[in-house]
Amino acid sequence: MIQPILPGATIGVLGSGQLGRMFALAARRMGYRVHTFSPDQDTPTGQIADVEVMAPYDDLDAVRKFASNVKVVTFEFENVPTETAKAAASAAPVRPSGAILHTTQQRIREKAFLRNAGLPTTPYREIRTVEDLEGAVAELGCPSILKTAAFGYDGKGQVRVESPDRALEAWSAIGRQEAVLEAFIDFEREISVVAVRADDGSFVHYGAIENQHSRHILDVSIAPARVPAAVANQAVEMSRCVLDQLGVVGVLCVEFFVTRDGRLMINELAPRPHNSGHLTVDACVTSQFEQQLRAVCGLPLGSTAMHRPATMANILGDLWQSGEPDWAAACAFPDVKLHLYGKLEPRAGRKMGHLTALNHDAEAAYQTVVRARRGLTRNDAG
Repeated sequence: MIQPILPGATIGVLGSGQLGRMFALAARRMGYRVHTFSPDQDTPTGQIADVEVMAPYDDLDAVRKFASNVKVVTFEFENVPTETAKAAASAAPVRPSGAILHTTQQRIREKAFLRNAGLPTTPYREIRTVEDLEGAVAELGCPSILKTAAFGYDGKGQVRVESPDRALEAWSAIGRQEAVLEAFIDFEREISVVAVRADDGSFVHYGAIENQHSRHILDVSIAPARVPAAVANQAVEMSRCVLDQLGVVGVLCVEFFVTRDGRLMINELAPRPHNSGHLTVDACVTSQFEQQLRAVCGLPLGSTAMHRPATMANILGDLWQSGEPDWAAACAFPDVKLHLYGKLEPRAGRKMGHLTALNHDAEAAYQTVVRARRGLTRNDAG
């Protein structure tokens, strides 16, 4: 059992995006101080934190100094270098651990972990040479998906291989770096399970959340997911296995494909709060961000009970193409909550905020949030 870190203490966050911002809001509400570390300034997290440290992640002396001024370090995105996590751990506990970061930030290591744990994944092959690529395409067929082994998210670092004669071109498009080739799965839908594990092994989850993507970026999340109860329960049990096997202390999201015959395949792991869990801020007794705080500080985990079904819709920088979005139009829906992340520059595909709609009926929540987001650019709430 870890010694509880009580309100009034300072929590360090590696990374400074919107996940860190929402974590910092939860921490400040519970009386903690927050320091954030990243190469940027005036960041979404930094706008909420007590202290914003701007330094490169490979400045390990700066990382150690940062960690020496906090009681515990956590991270808000998985592409923090492993060496950075190690440097922080020399001065303060890092939760989840750097070893978990090492496993989940690289697809080959992550898939090997899942395979060794006996968990189902998308069929894949490791790619390091042209011969690997040719053999993998012959085995898995086309279309297939080629993904960089490291530093991929929101569709970055991946390309579809339409035919064997386009495979080399696809590999060149991602820099001929170490990669995985995945079989193409004609899935029915995608779901995720955001789950939390404490140091004593206690476990809570938010059930299965249904996800819809556009341009490989999460577009809409629906809770609870529209899947049979048996599928949702199996996804939760697989997620518990992942968290237990990794020894997670904190939040981790497991992303799944649901095949047309009802089977589950694990697509990816994210060892942090997840975009699909943003709706928990408004829809649940305890948000995923407060759970992260509770877990890394050694406090009892909170209830994940939902007040009402909810749907979350991302707000991307594309909406600014015709000028400032009409925020009043979205706020005209009384059951819709607006969250903006304080990012200074809208860009196409950049996550600038989200809307969450609550309703006693999940389908009604979905229809409401879609209408509210449409109103941002139509200048009406119809």
